[in-house]
Amino acid sequence: MTDPIWKLQEGVSMSQDAAQEVAKIACALKSLSAYVTLSQETEDAPEELQQIVDEGLEAMKKIFVW
Repeated sequence: MTDPIWKLQEGVSMSQDAAQEVAKIACALKSLSAYVTLSQETEDAPEELQQIVDEGLEAMKKIFVW
């Protein structure tokens, strides 16, 4: 088995399978964040979407070290 590319925050405990699935969500949120940032430059994305994405990223920071 290969080592995961993510690291859990100290004190966070979950199975490797669960962490792997949550890591997929974290990666998707990071991608969405980049998209929203670029979209805001052309004013295609509402500020509410950026706030939702930022809140999701903050939640992921509580689980993963990045």
